[in-house]
Amino acid sequence: MTTATRQEVLGLYRSIFRLARKWQATSGQMEDTIKEKQYILNEARTLFRKNKNLTDTDLIKQCIDECTARIEIGLHYKIPYPRPIHLPPMGLTPLQGRGLRSQEKLRKLSKPVYLRSHDEVS
Repeated sequence: MTTATRQEVLGLYRSIFRLARKWQATSGQMEDTIKEKQYILNEARTLFRKNKNLTDTDLIKQCIDECTARIEIGLHYKIPYPRPIHLPPMGLTPLQGRGLRSQEKLRKLSKPVYLRSHDEVS
């Protein structure tokens, strides 16, 4: 990892912790705020520890993009949890056939960047 990439990753980590410190739940309830703050901190720690040994620059860039997208979406929608995507079963029709394997492959390719690591951790 280059020093610029390292600084970018550490900056994202710090910004997530700053965000968690200032976070307020939209419901206004103190219990919800505490739960959401705890979720943000646990999610950040888990994902950063899981990816700390990455050396491939493309994978690191994908993780940085995912982190940035999740921060922006969380701030915009005022929810710390990843927004779910709703795809109907067998809804992504390939050009030839409707096989299950091709559907799974298309679903994996159509997954938004902010949900790449969500299923792996959950």
